[in-house]
Amino acid sequence: MEFVDRLLTCADCGGEFIFTAGEQLFFFDKQFKNDPKRCKPCKSKRSGAALKPGAGPAAAGLSRTETRTECSACGIETTVPFKPTQGRPVLCRQCFQSKRAPSTGSLVTAAATAEMVAGVGGEHAAVSVELLSAAQAPQA
Repeated sequence: MEFVDRLLTCADCGGEFIFTAGEQLFFFDKQFKNDPKRCKPCKSKRSGAALKPGAGPAAAGLSRTETRTECSACGIETTVPFKPTQGRPVLCRQCFQSKRAPSTGSLVTAAATAEMVAGVGGEHAAVSVELLSAAQAPQA
């Protein structure tokens, strides 16, 4: 199939623009059924408007999906911005944030773990065992 440049009229500004043979080939490859309706400047103005604040889905009247569910950790009723999948825990905001940023007191550093494995220094072994047991203890 051979494509030839064609003149089209913009639906926004009414000006003519060229629908090139290369663009037609692209549309054909993507199996697009309709010709473009807008020239490139009008198309970029329309797409640029979507990037402005207040022009997102909420401004267009579309709301984000909110699902009411129970927190897997503390059991309170909460809403989440997604549809939960079966078998995966769902956390409320507080439980999610506390799980995401654990307290530094119960962390075992890579250096402490390496020392414990290597058996460096007797005084470090006692500290490493304490750190390891603190890290494995259930959090309150």
